[in-house]
Amino acid sequence: MEGYALFKTRRFTIRSKIVLGYLVVVLLFGVVLSVLSAQIDVLQKENDFISHHDLDVHNLTNAIEKNVLDMETGQRGFMLTGNPMYLEPYTHGLSEWDSNYNQLIALISDNPAQQQSLQNIKSHIIRWIDIAGEPSVQLKKEGDQDKVIAFFKSDPGKNEIDLLRSQLASFRNNEIMLTEARVTDLANRSSTLLTVLYTLWGLIAAVSIAAAFIVSGNIVKTLLEVKQTISDISKGGNLKQRIRVRTRDEVADLGYETNQLLDEVQEQNRVKDQLTGIATLMQNPTTLEGLSRLFLSELATLLEIPYGVLYYWKENRLLRVAAYAGDGEKERSLGQISLAPGQGMVGQCALEKRVLRMNDLPQNYIRISSGLGFASASSLTVVPVLFEGRVIAVLELASMKPLQERAMKLIEELAAIFGVSLHSTATRMELQHLYDESQVLNEELQAQSEKLQLQTEEMQSQTEELQMQTEELYMLNERLEAQKGAAESSAKELAVVADQLRTSSGYKSEFLANMSHELRTPLNSMLILSEILAENKHHHLSHEEQNYASVIHRSGKDLLHLINDILDLSKVEAGQMEVEFNPVYLDTLPEVMNQYFLKTAEQKNLDFRIQLQSPLPEAIETDEMRLHQILRNLLSNAFKFTSEGEVALTISQMSLDHSDRAGQATDVIAFSVSDTGIGIEESKLLQVFEAFKQADGATARKYGGTGLGLSISQSLASLLGGSISAASRPGQGSVFTLFLPLNRGISDMQVELDSRLFMNEAAGTSAALEDQTLSSLTSYSSLTTLSQTPEESHEIWLTPLEEALISGRQILVVDDDIRNVYALANALEHYGMNVVSAQNGTECLELLEHGGLKPDVILMDIMMPEMDGYETTRQIRERLGLTGIPIIVLSAKAMKEDREKSIAAGATDYLSKPLNVKDVLSRMKLWMTHEKMKN
Repeated sequence: MEGYALFKTRRFTIRSKIVLGYLVVVLLFGVVLSVLSAQIDVLQKENDFISHHDLDVHNLTNAIEKNVLDMETGQRGFMLTGNPMYLEPYTHGLSEWDSNYNQLIALISDNPAQQQSLQNIKSHIIRWIDIAGEPSVQLKKEGDQDKVIAFFKSDPGKNEIDLLRSQLASFRNNEIMLTEARVTDLANRSSTLLTVLYTLWGLIAAVSIAAAFIVSGNIVKTLLEVKQTISDISKGGNLKQRIRVRTRDEVADLGYETNQLLDEVQEQNRVKDQLTGIATLMQNPTTLEGLSRLFLSELATLLEIPYGVLYYWKENRLLRVAAYAGDGEKERSLGQISLAPGQGMVGQCALEKRVLRMNDLPQNYIRISSGLGFASASSLTVVPVLFEGRVIAVLELASMKPLQERAMKLIEELAAIFGVSLHSTATRMELQHLYDESQVLNEELQAQSEKLQLQTEEMQSQTEELQMQTEELYMLNERLEAQKGAAESSAKELAVVADQLRTSSGYKSEFLANMSHELRTPLNSMLILSEILAENKHHHLSHEEQNYASVIHRSGKDLLHLINDILDLSKVEAGQMEVEFNPVYLDTLPEVMNQYFLKTAEQKNLDFRIQLQSPLPEAIETDEMRLHQILRNLLSNAFKFTSEGEVALTISQMSLDHSDRAGQATDVIAFSVSDTGIGIEESKLLQVFEAFKQADGATARKYGGTGLGLSISQSLASLLGGSISAASRPGQGSVFTLFLPLNRGISDMQVELDSRLFMNEAAGTSAALEDQTLSSLTSYSSLTTLSQTPEESHEIWLTPLEEALISGRQILVVDDDIRNVYALANALEHYGMNVVSAQNGTECLELLEHGGLKPDVILMDIMMPEMDGYETTRQIRERLGLTGIPIIVLSAKAMKEDREKSIAAGATDYLSKPLNVKDVLSRMKLWMTHEKMKN
């Protein structure tokens, strides 16, 4: 190799030959380009001279002629008209011609004949100016008309002008002839240059082709020699033959590389022969141990590896199945019989599926012993044996020195072959084991087949019976198909009726919503004014008159509750009632219900108990508002029909069995409202859940009410996924129980209970609820002090800060009903506010845009003539740009979408009629404070 390196430094390579040839061609091209460049520069200068010089000469000649004509035209115009304006072209030409003349005389400095012609032209111009131009202008300026006329008659300058035209034409023609001569000469020289260019190109092409033939012949000759040598080797098949190269270029490199390739191919053939021999040997063993020992022995012989161990993967363990020259005593002392994945280098190799190597091992880490002594291995190699991408064995090898890359490649190839043989042997052993087991099973199956023969005969007779039953079922199926067609036609008719019912329900809902608006509008003013009268702030009313006002206010409240119940029932029937499921904490219910009914219990002298019986979940998923509404309805009925004794609310968890699902139960939360009131007859228990129905018409009139509460409650319970059951006995009381699912994920949970339970069953249920885990019973004392209920009418007390906030504020009330305006004005003026009213949207916009009104708050009604509240609010926000004034919408329609439509139109807040003065003041204070903080 050293000689070859020295040889490479003293050679004339193919690259050098090719580069030399190209250098010659490039040099010739450089010479040609230099000659051509010089000639092209000369031609370019000639071309530039013609393009610029001749064009400038022609332009200046025309300019001088134009200057003379301008002077003549200006002189004649001035003499004819006497207008000084005609002197401008004369003056301009007089000042320009001399400058153009000097430029032109400089350009033709190389042509004496043309210079002489140009000087003659100059003398005639000067003479015309002296004898015609200046004298005539001076005569006209002096105003001697007779002399001017005489001058025109003689016209001494005409001859000079005629001579000038003739001389300028001659001068211009001479220049044109000179230009044509230069162009002809330039064309001739260009043709000569083109001829020279073709000649040089042919010469360079000939030289280049000759050089290419010389260089390529030199290269191809050597390559042909190498090709012939390789062809002889391939035909003879003798890999021992080598190429002899005598050149000193890249062909020599080719020869040396070819010889190395032959050496490598010869070595690979030798290795393939060895691999083939080992693969053939590994087909003979029939056990894993025998195959593994044979493989380790062949590997040690081939690569001179003195130590090896093989581990087989079985049941997620690595079992040592064979070793070569292993130290048995040390291995038994270490207990290395089986390894887990990831344990040691062998286990880690199985996990990572890659070769692991470790060199420079410490002394006595692995001892390689013989009869004469022992030595320590210095290198450890762990190789995974893979089959179809999974590890089936791990090979551990130790040697005295690190293995070379060629040896590692050979080990990997041998491991791949061994993996196939190992898997085949293991599969063959497993198949043999299965075959042995199948032999045993075959004998058992033989005995069972005799039994099956007897059973087959019995089944044959049963098959005949089934055939007869099948014919009967076929006839039954035909009758069912006929009934199915009738049922489908009935279903279509029911679908049409259902669509009509939905349409009718929608009309009814819209009618009730509009009727609600018509009822709430007068009710709003009645409630506000009656509340003001009941307060008797100025002490103008007697005690009896104040009571009258309180009665009116309470009657209006009852009417409002009736309207709300009718709307709720309408929404439920129309499918427009929506529920929002959120966590509801059960321990908060007693306090909420006490706020509503503790005062009622005290007034009627009844014991009111609320019990939470454990175990109970902390919270359930349901609609808190609807749950409160149902419980309030049930408790209101209990208090209404109970004159003595107690009313109790018990909350517990229980499991209910489904009548149509054997062995299945549903966990529910039971809210039981029990009372010791008048009770209900069994035959009328179902009737109380119908709208506008009560157990007894006389009772209804005695105790009041519309009969909507239970109907609405039952509908709301269904929306929440539960139901309400009732049990009662006349004279002893009633128990109404609301069942709600504990797990909201059970979508088909519908608690169906028989509402016609006997009183003793209800009493048993109540007793069972009360007896459960008394230690966890939570009771809320009826002596708890709570705030007054919203039902009570009392004067609204304001702090000094609140009075200062609202006093003197200007409020704009927009409402077409004068009763509402009057009621709101009286209520708000009690607190020192200034109230301005507008009866429709148009009047409101007029006041804001042109009336100079700047209210602090706008109270906006929705349903008004000409322009409703939505459009008025949009106009205020968008057209007038008044975005800082709070706009509180007051609507009597009270539908679910009204609030969203109001906010979308630009409203700040929303209140439904009838209005509570306290709520109105609270919202106004809130938004006025908000605007004050913003500013």
